Amino acid sequence: MANLDYPESLRYSTDHEWVGTTENSAVVRVGITDFAQEQLGDVVYVDLPAVGDSITAGESCGEVESTKSVSDLIAPVSGSITEINEDLDDSPETVNSAPFEGGWMYLVELSAPEQVETLLNNEQYQELIQSEEA
Repeated sequence: MANLDYPESLRYSTDHEWVGTTENSAVVRVGITDFAQEQLGDVVYVDLPAVGDSITAGESCGEVESTKSVSDLIAPVSGSITEINEDLDDSPETVNSAPFEGGWMYLVELSAPEQVETLLNNEQYQELIQSEEA
């Protein structure tokens, strides 16, 4: 796996979700990683939390359905949903084709911004993937 698949600017959860900062430091963008979308196969439906919902790190906050299975979205951080990617309603396959760009899932206003620092950096995430592929 090339490092190019995993932007250095993002943080990663052990549940294969990424967190990226936005212009507002209290709000982060969340999606699933390239590794996760490869494991899932062709994504056919995404069930996201609603705007205004509170999510808790480590708990399920939605689902990604693929031709192979249904997987829970596990919140990588805690906070309140401020926006969801409505484009995924009509084009869930964007999660496969552009997991770090157009395939993002939702924006979260963090209840504790320092949570982002507890997530894995690029190098740590690469090690996690390699251990799971072994």
